[in-house]
Amino acid sequence: MTRPVVLYACIHNSGRSVAGLYLTRHLFGDRLDARSAGSEPGDGVNPAVAEVLAERGIDVSDHVPSLLTWEGVQEADVVVTMGCGETCPVFPGKTYEDWEIPDPKGQDLPVVRAIVDEVEARVRDLAARIIP
Repeated sequence: MTRPVVLYACIHNSGRSVAGLYLTRHLFGDRLDARSAGSEPGDGVNPAVAEVLAERGIDVSDHVPSLLTWEGVQEADVVVTMGCGETCPVFPGKTYEDWEIPDPKGQDLPVVRAIVDEVEARVRDLAARIIP
């Protein structure tokens, strides 16, 4: 059985999309193939996002922000955008969801915790709809 491929895309691939990627892997393991990318990849993971995920037992120290590519979008079954807007390529037959989630950049830990909670709730909802 083929696992659905979910691509989380945002601008820097350092905050929201990283949370989506690692929460999906943590919660759904081998039932979903999760990936992430950014339209303008940053230098590393947002430290507050890394701290909030670490509080949940999720280590993101190995994450290197990567560039959003046509190929990456083409390989995905579901593309979740979180702020990359029109820079995300659109292909017929793909499922797209635009999650309007605040950018964690420059936010304090309580705000970042709330952002990660929202990403987790949406990841759980998405998984419930697409895992066969």
